Amino acid sequence: MTVEFKKLTQDIAANLGELGKSIPQVIKGFNELNKAGSAAGVLDAKTKELIALAIGVAVRCDGCIGFHSKALVKLGATEAEVHEALGVAVYMGGGPSVMYAANAVAAYKEFSDTEPAA
Repeated sequence: MTVEFKKLTQDIAANLGELGKSIPQVIKGFNELNKAGSAAGVLDAKTKELIALAIGVAVRCDGCIGFHSKALVKLGATEAEVHEALGVAVYMGGGPSVMYAANAVAAYKEFSDTEPAA
């Protein structure tokens, strides 16, 4: 099954909007956690997104792969940087991560085709 990451991320965002109406404090808390965890500090935002993508691959989360690939394109990550981060994910996640790393390559390329680099 081929995942269309642009559609997947759009669908998830819409579903999160609906979920936010039912449990606004939870979604607000998650959004605050996202802001705090991804804010530049000792590690820059791109490095943190590379880590997030690698974790998304290791835990086999298609939505994570989509959102973090999209963010990496916007942050100007190179294909080589993405691939190197995916190598760490494969190392940490074994065989299943190889399959999701291949999906992450597709997601990065899909977003690169239409999103201008930062």
